[in-house]
Amino acid sequence: MSAQRTAPDPENPPYADGDFYAFDQLLTDAERTRLEEIRDFLEAEVRPVATDFWNRDEFPHELVPKLAQLDVVSPVRRQGHSNLFAGLAHAAFTRVDTSIATFMGVHDGMFTGTIEELASEEQKAEWLPDIYSLKKIGAFGLTEPLGGSDVAGGTRTTAEKQGDTWVLNGAKRWIGNATWSDWVVIFARDVADNQVKSFLVDTRTPGYSATKIENKIALRSVQNADITLDNVVIDDHFHLAHGNSFKDVNKVLKVTRLAVAWQAVGQQMGAFDVARRYAVERQQFGKPLASFQLVQEQLVKMLGNAVASTGMMVRLAQLEDEGQARDEHSALAKAYTTERMRETVAMGRALLGGNGIVASSDYEAAKIFADAEAVYSYEGTYEINTLVTGRAITGISAIV
Repeated sequence: MSAQRTAPDPENPPYADGDFYAFDQLLTDAERTRLEEIRDFLEAEVRPVATDFWNRDEFPHELVPKLAQLDVVSPVRRQGHSNLFAGLAHAAFTRVDTSIATFMGVHDGMFTGTIEELASEEQKAEWLPDIYSLKKIGAFGLTEPLGGSDVAGGTRTTAEKQGDTWVLNGAKRWIGNATWSDWVVIFARDVADNQVKSFLVDTRTPGYSATKIENKIALRSVQNADITLDNVVIDDHFHLAHGNSFKDVNKVLKVTRLAVAWQAVGQQMGAFDVARRYAVERQQFGKPLASFQLVQEQLVKMLGNAVASTGMMVRLAQLEDEGQARDEHSALAKAYTTERMRETVAMGRALLGGNGIVASSDYEAAKIFADAEAVYSYEGTYEINTLVTGRAITGISAIV
């Protein structure tokens, strides 16, 4: 006997939230409650202002004290949550606004993660309380004007030990938060041993300057900067004790690459939200767009991409919790999820027709579409992450 089917309810469809395979149920009860608190905060505080600040190319500084109250920095190391919770939370941030998610990714995942991973216990005790509470905002200075994918072997910024101090010279580019951050981690090549070392720099230090990068098409609320270091002198105490090679830097990058793959999940869910709502509400030929077969096919394809990406990330989060995740796992995840993301956000934008090219609080599709391009590029391009994965499965490196 076949199971009884209930009639569809357009006013309250069962999968309107996009959690088609109930991934949230893999969290503990406490984590699910906490995730709902974060989602409620994002809807109440971030979504109403996000598009306006994005269009104005400005950062909503008034959100920082509210984010501090939300207390979301370092959910795994400090608060004891699972990597799955941390990933779903980061996706939730991105689902509402990729700029705020990137601000948190830079301050929390990249900057805070570097201090947690590479600083001594004494350094962590001194610096982390203000970092966790957002009293001090951080940035992550790795990429350079002439060094992106090849920065591991091509870092041009230099560090020279002079007595009890270090002198830093060079330039960094695309550094998020850097126009207004209190601190920035700078990675520089030690002229004595040619190794890339890690330093915490106070942005008020003489010789340090940061200039905002203008005219971006993506992540417009994120204040990316060109940094110049002109004989910046810092005390040896600000050399991170365990940051003495690029191998050490890679310990941080493995995790941050994972976080960007979660952003790709959030981007897809954000695009799905906008497209699904529009298709249900928009009337064409006297009936909702969602009543047309081709529109439903596109919505299902968008959801399928998002669900497949989420499933990959759930397993990777589990491997991370078990201490089994490797660089190539993060590389494949970043490559795959961002490629699916590009397809998903393009379909979502197209479903809105002309309204899909207007970044407004009514539609959002254009903002989501544009922001996806930044997510596709940073934390390792699709091509580089593909070659990292290819090296793992063939044993042959195709990277020069």
